[in-house]
Amino acid sequence: MPEQQQQTDGTGSTGGTGGTGRLYGVGLGPGDPALMTVRAVQIIGEADVIAYHSARHGRSIARSIAAQYIRADHIEEALVYPVTTETTDHPGGYRGALDEFYAEAAARLAVHLDAGRTVAVLAEGDPLFYGSYQHMHKRLADRYDTEVIPGVTSVSAAAARLGTPLVEGEEVLTILPGTLPEEELTARLAATDSAVVMKLGRTFPAVRRAFEASGRLPEARYVERATMAGERTGVLADTDAGSVPYFAVAVLPSRIDAPRPERAPGSGEVVVVGTGPAGPLWLTPETRGALAAADDVVGYTTYLDRVPVRPGQQRHGSDNKVESERAEFALELARRGRRVAVVSGGDPGVFAMATAVLEVASQDAYTDIAVRVLPGVTAANAAAARAGAPLGHDYATISLSDRLKPWEVIAGRLRAAATADLVMALYNPGSRSRTWQVGKARDLLLEHRSPDTPVVLGRDVGGPAESVRTVRLADLDPAEVDMRTILIVGSSQTRWVRRGDGEQIVWTPRRYPED
Repeated sequence: MPEQQQQTDGTGSTGGTGGTGRLYGVGLGPGDPALMTVRAVQIIGEADVIAYHSARHGRSIARSIAAQYIRADHIEEALVYPVTTETTDHPGGYRGALDEFYAEAAARLAVHLDAGRTVAVLAEGDPLFYGSYQHMHKRLADRYDTEVIPGVTSVSAAAARLGTPLVEGEEVLTILPGTLPEEELTARLAATDSAVVMKLGRTFPAVRRAFEASGRLPEARYVERATMAGERTGVLADTDAGSVPYFAVAVLPSRIDAPRPERAPGSGEVVVVGTGPAGPLWLTPETRGALAAADDVVGYTTYLDRVPVRPGQQRHGSDNKVESERAEFALELARRGRRVAVVSGGDPGVFAMATAVLEVASQDAYTDIAVRVLPGVTAANAAAARAGAPLGHDYATISLSDRLKPWEVIAGRLRAAATADLVMALYNPGSRSRTWQVGKARDLLLEHRSPDTPVVLGRDVGGPAESVRTVRLADLDPAEVDMRTILIVGSSQTRWVRRGDGEQIVWTPRRYPED
């Protein structure tokens, strides 16, 4: 049949060839027939053919939900899966067996449609939400008039049965299949506000471990067969893995107004997190999770502004020059049983707050307070990625700030790195009160490097005022450098070329020439 452009009639229908039957994907809701929509009941009553999927045992949950509306004169098409979770000897493997089955099932329905019969394909929950119907839809909707009847999903049913908000305000809901790799589940659970994990059953042990590894297990709830016979709800941590069926979900409800666990004095912790060089795109899932779980967020106000405001969370901003005081304040909060996140720009261990916190935490008064450091994208890596790969070989990271160490020490390290022919990432190159260090560093490096050595200037990388450009070392102008800039000075091997598309890139070869 020739292809034609899909059209919609405003009801979710897609237009196909006239004179043939009409295809419906009918969402039945989570299990209780009383939760079927009026439209779903209407379509089942008007259909000529009722189709439904089942495993090889022949029992169809979808058919059982709609049973009271199926008439004796309905033509029934049972679409029986050749495999579910077992292995197969099909030459295409499991995926090949299913693809062949879907093609054959679609062909069976097409016979009815070509004969002018209306076909209703029943689907638990919503037809296009992890539903079997979607495989028929993809194979038939471009050829026949089609309408999808949405249904109440198991996600909504589970939240209703728990009687707790799923998401609220600006919270983000993540829906995950339990079949994901365990590490991927862990990362996504750590990063989100609320979540529902579907398809449990045999995946439950790995799902539970993912909740535990992400630190979310105490919040997690369990719902089995929501709205069906045999419904069960409870705490995920207390659920016996051997009793979990496929039709069960794990739920992380809304954190807003949720009771925070009481912690005894001394049982708190401090987590030092890196927010990257700019906004949310640079946060790791682990960092997102730690920020969301914190009772208190402490940091330099500029970095604190990058962290989303969360209800019930206390925020403590301060000036950039009080690192030790900020660290002590955070540790005191943790001593009182609070979970504290200390935010730092870039990576907290690179010229940032991790050192300040650990230095204070090493004092006798705080040695019993748990402290963790979570990595972040540091400015050197961010700027290098924008420029190409200037850090592709050995490199040194040096701060030009003489606030905490003498300039003589800085100059000595610059000479040593230059003599060793290392690429250099120069942090804190200048500020309103420090205007001469860049010029001094440039002149010193010119004693060891060619005037043509490429220097990457990365300013506000990842931010709205981002600027990344490359100049010759001899042309480096201190007036164009401020505290928001990082410099990457190439080695004798660093290449600086303009590609055919006009893009300018910088990279340092991994292979160093022999003398």
